[in-house]
Amino acid sequence: MSRQMLSGHKKRPVTVAVIGAGPVGLSAAANLLAAGQIPIVFEQGTDIAEHVRDWSHIRMFSTWDTLIDPVARQLLEATGWKAPQDDALPTGGELISDYLEPLSELPAVSKALQLNCRVIGVARAGLDKTRTARRESQRFTVAFRRDGEIERCLVDAVIDASGTWSQQNPLGSDGMSAHGEERSASRVRYGIPDVYGRDRADYAGKNVAIVGSGYSAANTVLNLVHLKQEVPETSILWLIRRPDLEHLVKDEADDVPARLALGTKLTAHKRAGAFELLTEFQVQELDGNDAELSVIGTHAGEQRRLDDLDCILCNTGQRPDLDLTRELRLRLDPALECVVDLAPLIDPNEHSCYSVPQHGWSELRHPMEPDFYIVGAKSYGRAATFLAFTGYHQVRSIVEVIAKGAADDKDVAVREGVEFVSLDGAI
Repeated sequence: MSRQMLSGHKKRPVTVAVIGAGPVGLSAAANLLAAGQIPIVFEQGTDIAEHVRDWSHIRMFSTWDTLIDPVARQLLEATGWKAPQDDALPTGGELISDYLEPLSELPAVSKALQLNCRVIGVARAGLDKTRTARRESQRFTVAFRRDGEIERCLVDAVIDASGTWSQQNPLGSDGMSAHGEERSASRVRYGIPDVYGRDRADYAGKNVAIVGSGYSAANTVLNLVHLKQEVPETSILWLIRRPDLEHLVKDEADDVPARLALGTKLTAHKRAGAFELLTEFQVQELDGNDAELSVIGTHAGEQRRLDDLDCILCNTGQRPDLDLTRELRLRLDPALECVVDLAPLIDPNEHSCYSVPQHGWSELRHPMEPDFYIVGAKSYGRAATFLAFTGYHQVRSIVEVIAKGAADDKDVAVREGVEFVSLDGAI
């Protein structure tokens, strides 16, 4: 789909690749279907919402009324589906079972799903990044790996909703891996493990250090405190770069009640001595083997070594995977790695989740790559201020533009299925 197509009057459906079958990716599929377009949803997992499943034990701050896309709700309710209570706070697992799975099982959405397909590259058909002639008129080639083989398909537009969860930040305070981090990989866990549930045996009675000062780290600490109440031998050491926890301990004016409750719990447990907090600590090095692990860093400007650790939980945030768009001419902010026009609206130094203004197609477009969009958590790059209903608004805005521009074009194929071409080698 080209700029010329966006101004056309005769309309035909266009084929849109959606990368990721999480909340925002499935929202994109629902909105595209409702607009009469043809989505192909690529999901690297063997089931939908692979990233959400990884933190399925965590209760969210957002209520159900903000977690259900309006168009998806309409499609589901037409089948007799009953929405959960609006003001309830679901866990990640409940988000999947009560909303995302029913949405993915709708016949039209299910037909669009391509599971166990990891997208490894997006490019303009026949053109690498250096070529400009006829660039906007060329369709997109999407390369993906399925069952050990690389395949390709041609599409008219791409919506990248692949998120950032699989790209966890390392331990180093400078954004790079701490010295020895890779060597100690068996003792370091990234993300939010279910320390009180499925992963309990790995942490019960152990000396555990948590690195990170955001809400992921806070949830991990609270779950470990819960575990410590049953297994008192469990030792919890929380390392943060900040001078205190004031950013987590909000006042009563906090617009997210569940977030306020989390801060209140942290304060109470800290006063009770349930965990040790070490502020102004910057991780520089890991020193360890199968028998022992130590963290070396600076504490308030002075060198310090922390010994006798069994494991480290790294909750230092995520970053976008930019490799799959290596052959596209994207316009990204050098610091946040988000779309340039979005950067000042979401800068975490200036904004929290609820102070980000609404935005859509105009802020998310890439002038040199029309019809390619990054949405959802990945659209925010390294900023951790994303909320699901923001992604739903992004999708609605983009789909409206795509639907308006679905002009009559000989390269736009209206078909029941999509032909995939197997490749022998990597692109």
